[in-house]
Amino acid sequence: MNLFGIIEEIKEVDAEFEDRISPRRAAIKNITSFGSKVAMATLPFAFSALLKKAYSQNTTPVNDVLNFALTLEYLEAYFYNQGLAQANLIPVAHKSYITTIAGHENAHVAFLKNILGNAAIASPKFDLTAKGIFGDVLTNYNTYLLVAEIFEDTGVRAYKGQMGNLLGNQVVLTAALQIHSVEGRHASAIRYLRASRGANIKPWISGSSTVFNDTGVIVSNASYANENNTVQNGIDITTLNAVNGTTSITAAIEAFDEPLDKATVLNILVPFIAS
Repeated sequence: MNLFGIIEEIKEVDAEFEDRISPRRAAIKNITSFGSKVAMATLPFAFSALLKKAYSQNTTPVNDVLNFALTLEYLEAYFYNQGLAQANLIPVAHKSYITTIAGHENAHVAFLKNILGNAAIASPKFDLTAKGIFGDVLTNYNTYLLVAEIFEDTGVRAYKGQMGNLLGNQVVLTAALQIHSVEGRHASAIRYLRASRGANIKPWISGSSTVFNDTGVIVSNASYANENNTVQNGIDITTLNAVNGTTSITAAIEAFDEPLDKATVLNILVPFIAS
């Protein structure tokens, strides 16, 4: 996270930002010397505390988006933590991937809770089997990776679907975009791990004129709805020139990811929420 870059961007659009942080204009000056005073690993959390202090007023719509994101992050963090807690679920060769992703998801939870403060919702209780749909999710590694892929692909689309609601808050929008890109890397890594075990998938979502869900698992259709769209902003991508002729439908599908709205994502999560 480029904290200094974010601060400069905030100051460009909000001349009172320093005053929001500290009437004595000391906090921002002090943050420039954080490198000598605070371990780098703590900077995102220190910065999130500053954001919470600066923008604690009139943030209900933004808080709704952040709590929506927090719900997703709670689920993903719980999923990876539970997977790592199983003695014989994750192969040794894959454990570093899952451990790293779990660390990221736990950091996302901590970051969002820190920003939201008392407005943060509590974590729901989760049912990772989705009411029995994925009954062996914590005993069969192939099922575990499939559910991971669904969570990550859904998470990427969910963050993208909320960006328009954050346009009025550049600070939170920047933080959300930074998490969104990491979720995209998680999705690609999980797809790579599934492919390494024989799944016929690419590191990115693909499809055809008739296939929008490239996982081949019908129960996950809602997570991939409209992913084979080839028209962007009124432009049919397949009519655009490519290296050899026009853009193929496969390339047109893979070149753009589609957002998911909040209601659709919450419906996807329903089976995974126990209470």
